[in-house]
Amino acid sequence: MSDIDMNINNPNQSSLTAPPLRQTPHPLAHLAIPFEQVDYQRRGVHFEAQVEPKQVVLAAVLMDQEGFALDAVTGVDWPQENQMEVIYDYFHPALGWRAAVKTRVPRELPEVPSISAIYPGANWHEREAWEFFGIHFTGHPNLTPLLLPDDADYHPLRKDFAAA
Repeated sequence: MSDIDMNINNPNQSSLTAPPLRQTPHPLAHLAIPFEQVDYQRRGVHFEAQVEPKQVVLAAVLMDQEGFALDAVTGVDWPQENQMEVIYDYFHPALGWRAAVKTRVPRELPEVPSISAIYPGANWHEREAWEFFGIHFTGHPNLTPLLLPDDADYHPLRKDFAAA
């Protein structure tokens, strides 16, 4: 009986559950970026790393070398902390692992290096994060509007954005 058949008969069982990881040290422990193994059921990823902005390119290179693909790049606005966070979501297509690399930058100068040279698909994700959060990706080949009007001078996903 397949997972799909079992899930039809047992709707409480998910076919999208991630493979369990109980290795110590964990499979990414050898990397220069300090990945922590976390509870997938609670966090939605198997591994997380908090890095300095200057380390996001190194993290992208390491993830690429380990066989991870880029899933998304997005921002989070933390106005009370006067910071912006950039989150890079990766997945391993063969092993089913998910990993997040996070970095924080000052809200008044939200700037991180582009990873589009390592992951060309980051191009659109970075443009969207720039457009909606105002996060500047240095070295990006085409940081131009993607979805908003060309003359937009606002970032609608910042928490202090007020529509007119």
